[in-house]
Order: sequence, then C-alpha cells, then structure tokens
Amino acid sequence: MIGAHDIAGSSIMPQTIDFYNQNAPTFYDSTISIDAGSLYQEFLPLITAGGRVLDAGCGSGRDSLAFMRQGYEVEAFDGSPAMAELASKLTDMKVKHCLFREYHSFQQFDGIWACASLLHVPHTDLRDTFIHLAQYLKPEGVFYCSFKQGQGEEDRGGRHFTHLDNDELESILKTTGLHIHKYWITQDLRPGREDERWLNAILKKD
Repeated sequence: MIGAHDIAGSSIMPQTIDFYNQNAPTFYDSTISIDAGSLYQEFLPLITAGGRVLDAGCGSGRDSLAFMRQGYEVEAFDGSPAMAELASKLTDMKVKHCLFREYHSFQQFDGIWACASLLHVPHTDLRDTFIHLAQYLKPEGVFYCSFKQGQGEEDRGGRHFTHLDNDELESILKTTGLHIHKYWITQDLRPGREDERWLNAILKKD
C-alpha cells in the first residue's frame, strides 16, 4: 500500500491510503491467514539462503514474517501508518512508514517482494517507481511483483488500481534495468474471489 504522494512529485490517489488507514484491522484480518506458499516457492529459491529481502508495501506483514521464519534477513515498509504499525507488531521489527519513492537504504537486497502493492501506483508513475526500487537490488537480484490481470486503471471501493497484462508490464520495464524472468497467472488466493486473476512476475536486474 502507498500514500498520497511521493518525493518526486507524482501523485497517488489520496483515497487509497485513506482506505488502508480507515480499514487497517479489517484488511489485516482478511489477509493475514492467506497461504501464499505457492508464490514464495517461485521467489525464494532464487535467493541465497539467509539473503536480504525488502518487502515493499508489506501490508499486514504476513510475508515478511514468513521470510523471517525461513531465515532471511527482512526489511519492510508500507505507506499506510496504520498498516505499518500492525505489521511491526506482527513481525516484532520496525516496519518503516514511507512511500515507494520515499524509501531509501544504504543496503542492497538479494530480492524485492512487492505483492499486490505496486498495483496502486498510477500507470504513468510505474516506470519511475521500478527504477527507484531497482537501485536497491543487487546485480542479478530478483524482484517479485503482482497486479490484477487486465488493462487500464480504475477507482473502486475507495482505492485506485492499475491493471496490467504481460505485454504492458514488459513495455513499462524498458529502460528500468529490470526484465521479466518469468510470469504466470493465478487465481485470487482469498476465499470467494477465485474468479479474479492475477499477473505474477519474477523480474531480474540487468
């Protein structure tokens, strides 16, 4: 999840962060128990055991906790202060409150995990957001991201969504220093939403 603006001046729909702040406990409860193991199996084998992972837009902190339990060194941030606080309590680590392009680190990571988070970035800002995050990825590092499969943008249920298919993602990644290593389509992991389709992608740094 992300916030109302970033330091480069491009905008995120303000209602998106308001949604997560106002609905943090409900969103936490609806996502914390989701079994994302099938996604981890595509990502973690590409990272050295005990490597560093950045959870970008971590939400509840579910994935950060899973990675920590498997021995990875994890750093996480979220643009919603309410979600960052809940994730901090779950993981027992300090989850930063910042937006994607506000994030800065003196460290580089073996992997970046952006599960259902970048989909809130407007299409026009996605390329610059990928470029910003990629600078914290080691050479040949891996970057997982997921978007609702489709095309176009919409405001729905108090949030802004950018939908992508593989061709559009590939187009966005040009000149970012990232390329698609693998992509696949999955059903939504939440009960009752199996008809929704997600584009999952493993990116690698050039």
